[in-house]
Amino acid sequence: MSFASVYPHYVAKAEKKGRTKTEVNEIIRWLTGYSQEEFEAQLEKQTDFETFFAEAPQLNPSRSLIKGVICGVRVEDIEEPTMQEIRYLDKLIDELAKGKTMEKILRK
Repeated sequence: MSFASVYPHYVAKAEKKGRTKTEVNEIIRWLTGYSQEEFEAQLEKQTDFETFFAEAPQLNPSRSLIKGVICGVRVEDIEEPTMQEIRYLDKLIDELAKGKTMEKILRK
């Protein structure tokens, strides 16, 4: 599954709750280390999730602070690396949609 095919759902989920595409992009850049240009290039290439995370310039070391349950599974207990990265991102988008401040979402 391509990251680009799921990305619009992240944006829609955020916008439905009064948040913005800009905030979604900031979360993704924080998590992966992509610049906005690099991120957009990944979208254009229809990169799959595995490649998207494998090519990430700098996965944020603070992502280990992301805790909680997504789809009934604790994100910190997921052993498959790519799936854990996907669930980290899902969790951050959930927090955005639930109204958390960007400062809290970005673990500052």
